[in-house]
Amino acid sequence: MSTTEQRRKAPAGERVADWADGRLGIYSLAKANMRKIFPDHWSFMLGEVCLYSFLIIILTGVYLTLFFHPSMEEVVYHGSYVPLQGVRVSEAFNSTMHISFDVRGGLLIRQIHHWAALVFLAGMFVHMMRVFFTGAFRKPREINWLFGFLLFVLGVFTGFTGYSLPDDLLSGTGVRFTEGAILSVPVVGTYISMFLFGGEFPGADIVPRFYSIHILLLPGIMLGLVVAHLILVIYHKHTQFPGPGRTEKNVVGMPLLPVYMAKAGGFFFLVFGVIAAVAALATINPIWDFGPYRPDHVSTGAQPDWYMGFAEGLVRVMPGWEINVAGHTLVLGVLIPVVIFPLVLVAIGVYPFIESWVTGDKREHHLLDRPRNAPTRTAFGAAWIAEYFVLLIGGGNDLWATHFHLSINSITWFVRIAFFVVPVLVFIATKRICMGLQRRDRDKVLHGRETGIIKRLPHGEFIEVHEPLSQEQLHTLTSHEQPKPLELEPEVDENGVARKAGAGQKLRVKLSRGFYGEGTQIPKATAEEYQEITSGHGHH
Repeated sequence: MSTTEQRRKAPAGERVADWADGRLGIYSLAKANMRKIFPDHWSFMLGEVCLYSFLIIILTGVYLTLFFHPSMEEVVYHGSYVPLQGVRVSEAFNSTMHISFDVRGGLLIRQIHHWAALVFLAGMFVHMMRVFFTGAFRKPREINWLFGFLLFVLGVFTGFTGYSLPDDLLSGTGVRFTEGAILSVPVVGTYISMFLFGGEFPGADIVPRFYSIHILLLPGIMLGLVVAHLILVIYHKHTQFPGPGRTEKNVVGMPLLPVYMAKAGGFFFLVFGVIAAVAALATINPIWDFGPYRPDHVSTGAQPDWYMGFAEGLVRVMPGWEINVAGHTLVLGVLIPVVIFPLVLVAIGVYPFIESWVTGDKREHHLLDRPRNAPTRTAFGAAWIAEYFVLLIGGGNDLWATHFHLSINSITWFVRIAFFVVPVLVFIATKRICMGLQRRDRDKVLHGRETGIIKRLPHGEFIEVHEPLSQEQLHTLTSHEQPKPLELEPEVDENGVARKAGAGQKLRVKLSRGFYGEGTQIPKATAEEYQEITSGHGHH
């Protein structure tokens, strides 16, 4: 047999792979990253829920753009929905009705799109809180935290522009609300409103402009942030919870291929299936019930999606204050909520930089904190969530009143008071709970786990038998650090020259004591204490 006959021609797929690798270097890139290790913990799936729901939003959104007409030109509705036949509606409303009743599968795709948006933002919210409470935002991941925070904020505004597109009575009421908030801004508010609406409200340009923002501008920015976020996750390695064999310099888990990819692929279809099932069973945004938008009508019980509810709650519970400055009326009842709304969001967005400055911790962190071991941070996060949900109650004060037969004035006053009181109470309670859990961990380390078995000693004393913890459990409960608070520098330096502490340094030291000072940590059990108890001086 000749040499030529011995040489076998490579399969087509292999030849294509060789061709691509010779020009793009795919093999070396894949070899370096396809075996990358990912920790195996259920909480990491929260980020995957966000990613998969975002992909579902894009897929369904592309389908909907094929049938939607972003125009406010008036037409007469002659579609399949009989109660609205002969009614003058905008082309945007008409095409949305066409998608819902005449396009095969159109209503299901609409509902999947809307539900996926809600799941995306809910997943983002919970994922951010997981990152926050475990300290995964610390160096070197502060920028990635900002990317995630911006994704959440942009997702809020993308959702708002999305549910405003059908030009129905509910979405029109929300746009009218937005116009009022814009007009409350001194000096530039009227100019911004005229620019956004193309003239007096409602104008003829708002739906086309929202359409461009919704399908091009905001999704493009978000897609770029998602890619950057994932690149940084791969570059920085994944964070992991402390445990035996886990250090700041390694990652313990499963490789990307084939284990993690197989699990991720299955999880994508699971998320898609759940969202599709919810969309098929639970109606959302039935615009045929609301009817087309008319400026002189307001939908009864109008409520925005949950992620905008806290912004509306700020306006609903704010007193209708107005003041006159230099002949100009300032509507404080709307202006103050417009100022507070971004401050509530920014408070959580800049927190990593505040904590780094207060604690003076500039080290890299790849191991996560247990929330109980960072009580001040955990208490702040819980207080922020409490504030968020208090305002969410204010945003639905009319529904709370009608469903529970309460006075809407009582609910409004409750939210006004709770806005200042509830976060403080939640902060204190959460911090005390964290301290109690730390104390419980200390007792478990020293005395073991309670078994529920009661034993009587020879001299008549009854004790409960405790089971010693394994070395893995002991490591998990004692591996965390307990930093010391910062101290003011001496009043004189090594040369005897007096130095004066600035106001910023004094504030930093004071805040540091609030983070790590007395009453914020329960001392960990020492090896000497453990040895003394386990050597026979304690009951087990």
